[in-house]
Amino acid sequence: MPQIITTGYKVLVDAAEHEVETLPVEEAIKLAGKDDVVLVDIRDIRELQRDGKVPGAFHCPRGMLEFWIDPASPYHKPQFAQDKRFVFFCAGGLRSALAAQIAQRMGLKPVAHVQGGFGAWKKAGGPVETPEMPPQPKKA
Repeated sequence: MPQIITTGYKVLVDAAEHEVETLPVEEAIKLAGKDDVVLVDIRDIRELQRDGKVPGAFHCPRGMLEFWIDPASPYHKPQFAQDKRFVFFCAGGLRSALAAQIAQRMGLKPVAHVQGGFGAWKKAGGPVETPEMPPQPKKA
C-alpha cells in the first residue's frame, strides 16, 4: 500500500513563512559583511562547489542545523552562540524558510530567511565567490 502524504512541502513552507521574517534579497545583500549579522548558507556542499558562495557566509548543512545550534549537542558550533541576527538562505528560499522556522523554535533569535535564496542573490548582483573546483584526478 502506498504512503499517503497528508501535509506537503508547500504547506510546511507557507507555515514557516508566516512564522519567520522573510527578507527581500536586496535587503539581505545590504546585510552582507555587517558585524551583527550571520548569513547562514544551508545548501549542500556540492551546491557551494558547483554554484559558488556568498563571501563571509557561514556554511551549515541543513542536516546538521539542529545539532549545531544546540549548545548541549556535541556538535554545537560557537557561531550559533553569538548575540547576532541570523539570516538563512538556500538555493531558492524553501529550505531556508524551514530552517529559520526550526532555529526560531529552538530559541535562536532574531532569525530571518532570504526570499528566493542564493539564486535571487546572484540574479540581484550580490557578491559571490566563484565555485571551488573539485580536485581533478591525475592523468597517467
